[in-house]
Amino acid sequence: QRQLVESGGGLVQPGGSLRLSCAASGFTLDYYAIGWFRQAPGKAREGVSCISSLGESTNYADSVKGRFTISRDNAKNTVYLQMNSLKPEDTAVYYCAEGRCSSTSPLVREDFGSWGQGTQVTVSS
Repeated sequence: QRQLVESGGGLVQPGGSLRLSCAASGFTLDYYAIGWFRQAPGKAREGVSCISSLGESTNYADSVKGRFTISRDNAKNTVYLQMNSLKPEDTAVYYCAEGRCSSTSPLVREDFGSWGQGTQVTVSS
């Protein structure tokens, strides 16, 4: 069964860090660009970051540039999102999905599919 599974979320204080993982099962990630999205209560799902299949291209939303880093380990069939200097406004359910990633264009939700179930990130003191 083709599936993406997110993990690594939790409760963290402002200024803290978390690393999210997106693991693939039932297929190999090598050929796919992967994106991270997030959805806060009452808000639309927004693109956070994406990485191309070989990792040569990445893209970040302006709100996370300089704080978040996306990476991938194809040998482990996993994509990571390192989140530093977390802010309360980063609180959301974070999802990963496979799709299209451009270093010059914002992530478009409609370009992505095979969504995982999400992992909750809460930034609060």
